[in-house]
Amino acid sequence: MTTIGITGASGFVGTALAARLRNSGHDVLRFVRGDATAVDAIRWEPATGSIDMAKAATLDAVVHLAGENVAAGRWSAPRMQAIRDSRGPATEKLCRSLAALRRPPVLVSASAIGFYGHRGDEVLDEGSAPGSGFLPEVAVAWERATAPLEARAARVCHLRIGMVLGKGGGALDKMVLPFRLGLGGPLGTGKQWTSWIALDDLCSAIVFLLEDQVARGDFLGVSPQPVTNRDFTKALAAALHRIAVLPVPAFALRLLFGEMAEAVLLGSQRAVPRRLLEAGFQFAHPEIGAALRSILSGSAAARS
Repeated sequence: MTTIGITGASGFVGTALAARLRNSGHDVLRFVRGDATAVDAIRWEPATGSIDMAKAATLDAVVHLAGENVAAGRWSAPRMQAIRDSRGPATEKLCRSLAALRRPPVLVSASAIGFYGHRGDEVLDEGSAPGSGFLPEVAVAWERATAPLEARAARVCHLRIGMVLGKGGGALDKMVLPFRLGLGGPLGTGKQWTSWIALDDLCSAIVFLLEDQVARGDFLGVSPQPVTNRDFTKALAAALHRIAVLPVPAFALRLLFGEMAEAVLLGSQRAVPRRLLEAGFQFAHPEIGAALRSILSGSAAARS
């Protein structure tokens, strides 16, 4: 049994990961702001990096998932600053606190495929250079922010996560209703590549990196089979027994969401998890059609 801390433990990924770890016999401590009197809570102030050092000393590993939602809406100047602050600066301050422990923990720190920017049909892996623009700048700073912990020779993994698909939250939760109503369709031309991962596989990948004693550095948290937005749309419509014939024009997305639409909805990242595969990780849901059918099976959305 090990003790693992999770930031962002109440989020879509964090909730599923905490349950997975507890079911495997690990103790889980949730990093929380404010009241941390619960037995499974550890106080954390992201703005300063302050943590409960006594509880932190019991940690064998930390999974850092916290960060402002990039796709929650239009990017105003204050929102973009909040996205930056919740990643690079907050991560660096957290890592400075963890590095001050007598026994620094292993760290699996979330990053994102936004690291690569818009890359068209180029096949990307962990060795590909970062792109240019807001999201790549944020991701690069996010990954560099773990330097204080790495300076203590702690094992650190950066996991560049794609679109996470699962029940009860995330991108899929927002897509199901319009598709059920027959309003789903490709975004823009639909030719842009979508790098995705099933929530179950993402949790498994995080556990794999926690347990692999030699894993460190950059990893892609995506399925080995990226798809175009058009093919993703077809697979989701088929899983819901609907048709998807109403494309959403790119100009409408830009009008509604501004720069966020260009980077998140219309951007193309064709990423392949080379290092996870080389390390021996096996995906349970590598193919989009089967993954969506598995996720949606038994749900009201799939039955209706």
